[in-house]
Amino acid sequence: MTNSEWWRTATIYQIYPKSFCDSGNKGTGDIQGIISKLDYLKKLGVDALWLTPIYQSPMIDNGYDIADYYSINPDFGTMADFDELLEEAKSRNIRIIMDIVVNHTSTEHHWFKSALGNKGSEYRDYYIWKDPVDGKAPTNWQSKFGGNAWALDEVTNQYYLHLFAKEQADLNWENSKVRKEVKDIISFWAEKGIDGFRLDVINLISKPNEFINDESGDGRRFYTDGPKAHQYLQEISEAVFQKYGSVTVGEMSSTTLDHCQKYSAQDGKELSMVFNFHHLKADYKNGEKWTKAPFDFLSLKSIFNHWQTGLNGKGWGALFWCNHDQPRVVSRLGNDEEYRELSAKMLASSVHMMQGTPYIYQGEEIGMTNPHYTSIDQYRDLESTNMFDIMVNQEKSVSESEMLDILDQKSRDNSRTPMQWNGNDNAGFTLGTPWLSIANNYQDVNAENAVNDKNSVFYFYQKIIQLRKEIEVITSGDYYDLMPEHKALFCYQRESSTHRLIAVHNFYANEESVSLDLKGEDVRYILANYGDVEFTQPQEGMILRPYECRVILIQK
Repeated sequence: MTNSEWWRTATIYQIYPKSFCDSGNKGTGDIQGIISKLDYLKKLGVDALWLTPIYQSPMIDNGYDIADYYSINPDFGTMADFDELLEEAKSRNIRIIMDIVVNHTSTEHHWFKSALGNKGSEYRDYYIWKDPVDGKAPTNWQSKFGGNAWALDEVTNQYYLHLFAKEQADLNWENSKVRKEVKDIISFWAEKGIDGFRLDVINLISKPNEFINDESGDGRRFYTDGPKAHQYLQEISEAVFQKYGSVTVGEMSSTTLDHCQKYSAQDGKELSMVFNFHHLKADYKNGEKWTKAPFDFLSLKSIFNHWQTGLNGKGWGALFWCNHDQPRVVSRLGNDEEYRELSAKMLASSVHMMQGTPYIYQGEEIGMTNPHYTSIDQYRDLESTNMFDIMVNQEKSVSESEMLDILDQKSRDNSRTPMQWNGNDNAGFTLGTPWLSIANNYQDVNAENAVNDKNSVFYFYQKIIQLRKEIEVITSGDYYDLMPEHKALFCYQRESSTHRLIAVHNFYANEESVSLDLKGEDVRYILANYGDVEFTQPQEGMILRPYECRVILIQK
């Protein structure tokens, strides 16, 4: 492993700036707020910070609708603030990864404003325009946020494609000028000293040669992992990523293992690693997100096995439970009341002992929970409010109370509630009124309490971050699911030529017995979430208590 591959043993911390820390009384987080918490992040031990978009934006989709790629959103601060963040982070050996959105721009971007209503604009071909078909939208494709994926430009009587909100117009990557603009944008930030980039829905950039109706779906099969996606990424990588030594992580929407092996291949021609979301659909009833359902545990393990074995030696994955688009994992797969700390630690171990680069989402390291809102008025997320309107008011497919139960489990706002720093007013997040209501448990669940408690979730994360740097088998060992059919235990083995690592996790509140093969020269616990375990000698037969995890290192 070369120094340029520092990310293989690293742990990356995701910051959603709007909800991280407000340095004043605006009610929204900012760059100075991030700077004020760098010592906390240094103590945790993370290697890099991934910032979700902080560019100039009307914030229709909380920054994923970029209006100016070269400017900082004044809500977050100034370019001088950002330069200070870079400098202060670097002084603590913390790297910065920027989120970049190049599948689409905001309709407030000057390219789109020039193109709208003007077929003669030099920027018209920066976007995807189609004539009506039979007086209607060109295809029946659905936006990811609900409704048709085409919006009409009434002046020219042509539609533009928006796979997300209508205020997010898809770029036309077939146009070489668009690709040149993207290279210039990324180079600008790399020149400032950014260490890497997280590329939003990057596998959607290549659209099909022809646009036709999808008679059996929402259209995604026509544009996901499109015909030139790999070609475009290789072009950008050669021109920019390889030149600057940038670490790159691609967010892959509805992708496949085969494509991800190519995106993250070890030759480094495209990306360093990939995010895929298949494991986070284990609680999608019949594949539908907007349902309330328990998670399918056997399916969850099977998906991990598929990706762990499939990427091993061929590519590299990102390991994660939470991000700004996913509910809090301790509420989703754990127990956020009686066993909150134990299940938060167990869930951390269950992914951090796999192969890949782990990502911690702000608040995950202290076991933050979903807020359990009780009214649609508390939600701010465009996707959530849209789906509420569609399902309750338009389709009338569910009642208001049923939809609130679904949102309680699935809404993106579950992870976007402000970071809980202490037990003071507004959880120490702001001196003003928070833009989104804070979870009611902030007086118990907060960073100050966690740092002051040596047995907290915080120090458990601190330890596993360190273990990944010290124990080589975690980085390079092969993966084996030891109990794929067990209905409560997730038990897998990592193996190298010199060591075996066995990680066993009880995902439920019942006790479970297990028998393991622990033959070896040196057998010891390296991690456990019950305090009476770690300094004992592992036995082949053991009983796992509710939400218990144990990780055993065996020298052959």
